[in-house]
Amino acid sequence: MKICFNEATTMKKSTLELDLELCSKYGYDFIEIRIDKLNDYLQKHSINELVTFFNNNKIKPYAFNALEFITFRDTNAYKKLKDDLQFICEVGTRIDCKKIVVVPSFGVGYTKTQIKEETARVLNDLAVIAEKYDVNLAFEFVGYPDCTVNTFAQAYDIIKTVNRTNVGMVLDCFHFYSMNSKIEDLKSADPNKIFIFHIDDAEDLPVGALRDNNRLLPGEGVINLDKILQTLKEIGYQKMASIELFRPEYWDWEPEKIIKIAKEKTEAIIKKYFSL
Repeated sequence: MKICFNEATTMKKSTLELDLELCSKYGYDFIEIRIDKLNDYLQKHSINELVTFFNNNKIKPYAFNALEFITFRDTNAYKKLKDDLQFICEVGTRIDCKKIVVVPSFGVGYTKTQIKEETARVLNDLAVIAEKYDVNLAFEFVGYPDCTVNTFAQAYDIIKTVNRTNVGMVLDCFHFYSMNSKIEDLKSADPNKIFIFHIDDAEDLPVGALRDNNRLLPGEGVINLDKILQTLKEIGYQKMASIELFRPEYWDWEPEKIIKIAKEKTEAIIKKYFSL
C-alpha cells in the first residue's frame, strides 16, 4: 500500500511548493494536488517547474482534488466546469497525473431518480472529455444529509450505471462513517472501481451530524478503520491510502508537524493489514 498526502490537510499555512518539499522529506509516495493550491502555484511558477520537481523526486502526483458540485448546474456554470476539467486534464498530461476527484452537488428537493439520472448523465459527459487525455474521474460521495449522493451504496450504484472504464469512485472513511454506509456494500464492491482511498477518523457524533471540522487523525476517533482496512484487503484493494484532514485545528499547526504526524499515524494503522 502506498501512502499519499491530500493537501486539504494543510489548507491554512502551506502551499503546493511547501507541501511537496515536506512530503518528499517525510517519504510520502504520492500527493493529491488541491486545485486551488495549484492555481496559486501557477501565479509564480510554471508547469515545467512541476514537471522538473516530479522528475527529480520520488514522490509523484496521484490525483487532483477536486472539481466540486458537478450536478444540477445552470448552463454557464456547467460550461465553466467543463472548461476547468479540460485545463486540469491538460496539466495532468504534462505532470503525469491521471485522476481527478469530482464531487456531487448539495441541495434538497430532488428525487432519488432525478439524482441518479443527473449524476450519471454528468459523469458520462465529463468522462468523454477526460478520456481524450487518458484521465480517470474519481466520484466522491459526501456524508452530509444535504449532499445529493451521500452513501457508498448510492455512489457505487451510479458508478455501475455509468459503466465506463475511466469512471470510478473515492472511498473516504469519514464520509463512509458519517452517513452510516454499510460494510456489506464495501465487501461486495469491485476493488478496481475504487480509484482513491481517503483515510481519516472522526469525533463521536450522531449520524448526519458530522462535518469536515470533526475529522481526526487516523486512530484518534471512533471510526472502525480496522474493519474498513480488513475489508479492503479481503476484496483485493491495495493501491494507496491518502490522508485527508479538513480540521481547522490542524491547519493552525506548522505544516511540517501535521505532515510528519499524519504519515506516522496512517502507517501505524495500515501496516497491520498491508505492506508499505
